Amino acid sequence: METSWHVELDRVSVTYPNGTRALKEASLRIEAGEMVSIVGLSGSGKSTLIRTINGLVRATGGTVAVGPHEVTALRGRALRELRGHVGMIFQGFNLAERTDVYHNVLVGRFAHAPAWRNLLGIPSPDDREIALTALDSVGMLEKVWARGGALSGGQKQRVAIARALSQEPSIMLADEPVASLDPPTAHAVMSDLRRINAERGLTVLVNIHMMDLAREYTTRMIGLRAGEIVYDGPAQDATDADFEQIYGRPIQVRDQMGAAG
Repeated sequence: METSWHVELDRVSVTYPNGTRALKEASLRIEAGEMVSIVGLSGSGKSTLIRTINGLVRATGGTVAVGPHEVTALRGRALRELRGHVGMIFQGFNLAERTDVYHNVLVGRFAHAPAWRNLLGIPSPDDREIALTALDSVGMLEKVWARGGALSGGQKQRVAIARALSQEPSIMLADEPVASLDPPTAHAVMSDLRRINAERGLTVLVNIHMMDLAREYTTRMIGLRAGEIVYDGPAQDATDADFEQIYGRPIQVRDQMGAAG
């Protein structure tokens, strides 16, 4: 198991080629092993922020450091190597629908395996063990030979979490992982992420816009509004007024996921 990494953003700005300023001089430090939610409405800069951490989006100003790496200075192979240590979960799952669950999860080992093994599709015994353990940790072992396309949304997200875990990452990033799920499934997926954080001491950052999930499952919350950090504190202590400040409007029903069932 790899050690967990801290994250540090120092006056990070991102301006897209069309002129959109998605982040404006954002500074924060997340300690290794923290479970942090990044909360904000669509367009607040949440996805941009999380993607600067693994270099999917390049900062146009400031520096991003993750563990021993200064992400903003990395290019090419060095950047690809960094991404091998950063687990990433997306809203859209990004599974190969026609491929079985086992081989979807093995994709997480590619960055750590020799090219010939990947080319021939022959995982090492270690890789096989890591993939199966990751599936077991999210309760999906019995679906190991099911095709990706045959799974429910919640099952797909669990397989995506297992794939990220099979990288043996030093940090886990989740970009709106429950946005397309129903309340019981969303609570189950958030609970999985919290358990992984606790059991592995893994740094977990979750982009989310539901205030109740942020309060219940994360210990620290960073609020983003129009690319600026407007809240940074304990998630449980965030008041309705804090959320209204983050959202820039009164709280609405859709700002809460609701009970698990």
